[in-house]
Amino acid sequence: MAAKTKAQDIIDNNAVAVFSKSYCPYCKSTKSLLSEMGVKPYIIELDQVDDGAAIQDALEEMTNQRSVPNVFIGQKHIGGNSDLQGKKSQLPQLLKAAGAA
Repeated sequence: MAAKTKAQDIIDNNAVAVFSKSYCPYCKSTKSLLSEMGVKPYIIELDQVDDGAAIQDALEEMTNQRSVPNVFIGQKHIGGNSDLQGKKSQLPQLLKAAGAA
């Protein structure tokens, strides 16, 4: 339950939150896109924190998505890298609404 609370806190307290793994090429692509848009997301590398597996389990329970990256903008679940890339044209608007841009 602590992992779910931690995940929810991260989502609630950051305009853009990315649950990532440091070695994941899709995560790198997501972080690059956000960086190109001038956004500094809160990034947690699940493979580098002790409770990473538990957080990943909690995220799956919350979003029905187990894979990373798991992206939230303005406390809304966006999905993974392909979802984010697919919303490229809407991103400036989403980020502005979330207060991230």
